[in-house]
Amino acid sequence: MMKSGTAFALSACVSTTLPFDAAAQVAQSGYALPLTLAVDAATTAIDACEANGWPVSAFVVDSSGVVRVHLKGDHSTIHTKDSAFRKAYTVVTMGPIFGFDRTSVFAETVSKNPAGANSALFNLPDIIALAGGVAIKRGNEIVAGLGVGGAPGGDRDEVCAQEGVAKIAPRVSANR
Repeated sequence: MMKSGTAFALSACVSTTLPFDAAAQVAQSGYALPLTLAVDAATTAIDACEANGWPVSAFVVDSSGVVRVHLKGDHSTIHTKDSAFRKAYTVVTMGPIFGFDRTSVFAETVSKNPAGANSALFNLPDIIALAGGVAIKRGNEIVAGLGVGGAPGGDRDEVCAQEGVAKIAPRVSANR
């Protein structure tokens, strides 16, 4: 039988030898996206979609997948809340592992998988393979994700999300 100190030492050794990608799911730098930037990104995305007549919702989640902002656009339907959150969550939790910064890339990858929608990935809560989630990056690190849902097609959601991310990108990079 192992003594608890030995078990702790072994556990510590194992946890420090994890590959970088597995550890990259939580911001390594400790940077937290300021609330004002999260609100600005979500508002810009909603406004971009609204300008085209698409009522949407937007979520910003931090690098752990915790909600920072949820904005429900005027006249957006209830299901837009779930799709927008899941897109933001997917880009921050799966992006660092699979090397993508837009959920459209993840959706394309999944579509090429022989298991497709039956993949074990879809047994994980809140993962979705639809376009509309965009990573908010500081350098090469994903520090948050913006998800948009409600436009007629995820590709349109993603264009709006990209506008939201582009609006704050210079301030995210400058905020060191």
